[in-house]
Amino acid sequence: MMMKNNSVLMVLLATLVLAGTAQAYTRAEVVQRGFLRCGVSAGFPGFSSVDAHGRWAGLDVDICRAVAAATLGNADKVEYLPLADNESFTALLSGEVDILSRHSTWSFARESSLAVHFAGISYFDGQGLLVSKKLKADSLSELSKVQVCSPVDSRFAANLLDYFERNKIDYRIVSYDSLDLALEGFKGEACDTISMQQSLLYGLRLGLAEPDSAVVLPEVIAKEPLGPVVRQDDHIWANIVKWSLYAMVNGEELGVTSANIEEMKSSNILAVKRLLGLQGAAGKGIGLPDDWAARIIRQVGNYGEVFERNFGSGSPLKIERGLNNLWNNGGLQYAPPLQ
Repeated sequence: MMMKNNSVLMVLLATLVLAGTAQAYTRAEVVQRGFLRCGVSAGFPGFSSVDAHGRWAGLDVDICRAVAAATLGNADKVEYLPLADNESFTALLSGEVDILSRHSTWSFARESSLAVHFAGISYFDGQGLLVSKKLKADSLSELSKVQVCSPVDSRFAANLLDYFERNKIDYRIVSYDSLDLALEGFKGEACDTISMQQSLLYGLRLGLAEPDSAVVLPEVIAKEPLGPVVRQDDHIWANIVKWSLYAMVNGEELGVTSANIEEMKSSNILAVKRLLGLQGAAGKGIGLPDDWAARIIRQVGNYGEVFERNFGSGSPLKIERGLNNLWNNGGLQYAPPLQ
């Protein structure tokens, strides 16, 4: 009886192993191709932008560079495809790209109606308001009458109007067919307010002819968790993307940086040894070499380094960490342990 049960167990385990191998197709395709195809937004400061020499930079770019470092050993083995919002999920599901890097807000509606998985939160954002200084308002509580440039039937507009009505703020909508046109309307002073993800408003403000003519209000009116997205039918690839992000967060928490990683190899801290692939299961469970996380931090940096150069004092945006601080420093960034 024991032999029969063992035989059944062995068959079950073999089936699970084969199923896992069969579904690891994205990693195999990326390795065979020799580079990662990364879908990014068409260009937002701090997230994804390209310079005159064709060099891409931003948080979304660094997420893809981290995945390439883990999978291919080289963070530069990435091809970036700028995508409009209405074509991003189609590009992912059709296989045109291997990953969407922070292209949309994580929501139940998206994950339940599309065959996609959000692999984590790379940026804790919230819907905010950029307002003209003519309103003389430094907070939402000081708004009384506003004119809002807004695309027709957008989620941002729905959230904003709900907030205005609940808080009895007089408003008038100046409607546009698209978000891009609404942005141009705000720049042309057709209205005095525009609302979208707060992080993007900082970049929009820098693009104004006179950046000091507008201010991003500190409050947020809706949650906007942002992160990389993959297809649902490949759990191995989803784990690779997810843990590439978590490796950067764990790296910051453990004090491992791109500058000190060689020195940290001699650390006696068990969690550091696991992160650098010197102890524990390392990368075998997701088909990666033992030093996959070390590659990421060496070539891309930990999460704090990535945030600082793209959003912090070392960038034109100068956005404070806020919710994107580590969990033990007043923020929400929190990664499961590598054990």
